[in-house]
Amino acid sequence: MKITIAIDGYSSTGKSTVAKQLADWLEYIYVDTGAMYRAVTLFAMRKGLISDGFFDKEQLIKKLDAITITFVKNVSTGKAEVCLNGENVESLIRTLEVSSFVSPVATVSEVRAKLVEQQQRMGEEKGIVMDGRDIGTVVFPNAELKIFMTASAEERAKRRYNELLERGDTITYESVLSNVVERDTIDTTRKDSPLVKAADAIEIDNTETNIEDQFHTILQLAKDRIAKRV
Repeated sequence: MKITIAIDGYSSTGKSTVAKQLADWLEYIYVDTGAMYRAVTLFAMRKGLISDGFFDKEQLIKKLDAITITFVKNVSTGKAEVCLNGENVESLIRTLEVSSFVSPVATVSEVRAKLVEQQQRMGEEKGIVMDGRDIGTVVFPNAELKIFMTASAEERAKRRYNELLERGDTITYESVLSNVVERDTIDTTRKDSPLVKAADAIEIDNTETNIEDQFHTILQLAKDRIAKRV
C-alpha cells in the first residue's frame, strides 16, 4: 500500500532534498511545490508585474489562466525539473532575485487556489512525496505522514549562501540572511494558508543534523506508516 507524505517547513531546511531522497527510495512521485510558486513568480517578473516596491496583484490574478506549470524528468540526472509554459526554467527560478519576490506572490489567494488544485490532482493516486509550506495543513490534510522541518535562521542562511556561491552568484551572507528572515515573517503571518505545523506533524530540527542521518530518520517514519497500511 502506498501513502501520501507531506513535508512542510521553513525555507532552506532541506525539505526538497529529503523529499527527493524519499521519493527515489520508495519509488514515489516527487512534487516540489516551492518550484511551482517560483515559476509563477518568474512569470510575474517577466510580465513586469512585480519588482522592488511594486506588485500588480490584480493583473497577475487576471493572467493566471495563461500559466501552465509542468514537471519533466531530466534524463541525465533522473530528477524532475519545472517547466513554465513549456520552457524549462529550473535554473532561472533558483536565483536570489526570484527568492526575494516569491513570498508576496505566494500570499495571493487566487495563486494558491490554482496551484493547490493542481497539487491535489497530482496526489489522487497516493504514492507521492510533496514538500512546501501548507502541504499537511491544506493540500493533504489527511496525509498518512506529515513532517515539519525547521532550523535556525543563521544556519539556513549559511546553507543558502553556500549554494549561491557554488552557482557563481555574487552575493553577501547578510543579504541572504535578511531574505531568509523576511520570508519567514511573510510565510508565517500571511492570512491565506500561513506556515504552521500541523497538529499531527512530526517536527524535525536539523540545525545540527547531517543530511544522511535526517534521511534515515524520516525514511523509518515512512516505513512505519506504510507497514500500518498493509
